[in-house]
Amino acid sequence: MSSKKSIDELHSRPAGVNDTTVEALGDLSKALETVHRVRGHLYSAHQLVGGADLTLDRVVRLLREAGHDEMADRVEHELLGRNVLPGRWTFQIVEEFDDGYYAAFQEIERDAREKLAGGRRHIFEAEMKERRRTHGMPGHEARPEA
Repeated sequence: MSSKKSIDELHSRPAGVNDTTVEALGDLSKALETVHRVRGHLYSAHQLVGGADLTLDRVVRLLREAGHDEMADRVEHELLGRNVLPGRWTFQIVEEFDDGYYAAFQEIERDAREKLAGGRRHIFEAEMKERRRTHGMPGHEARPEA
């Protein structure tokens, strides 16, 4: 599909870029968006586990007040501050994810766009928008008014 005049320059298909390339870049972008969501879930897990660990301070105090020193000791020594994975707290998992898989995914997606589509993003979606919108209908404009 050739680009339409109403698609802005940042999202238009460069000359010579075929449908299969646009589809592949669209899927690569979609996969990266999924990995962005994964990253958010890791940060959520990081904050939730951290909050749970901090709540254990209250648990230990309440167990001691209730006379359950043996259980308080177990929570304090076996659970409070425990690694969630061998040798790792959640901040370390997030950092390793960010510096490894996430960084590589972002770099490869960016490199593919640069080399295959002149760095343009969301070509697939921009062309889909052109196909699906009703030209001339309010709420179906190609882009915001300048």
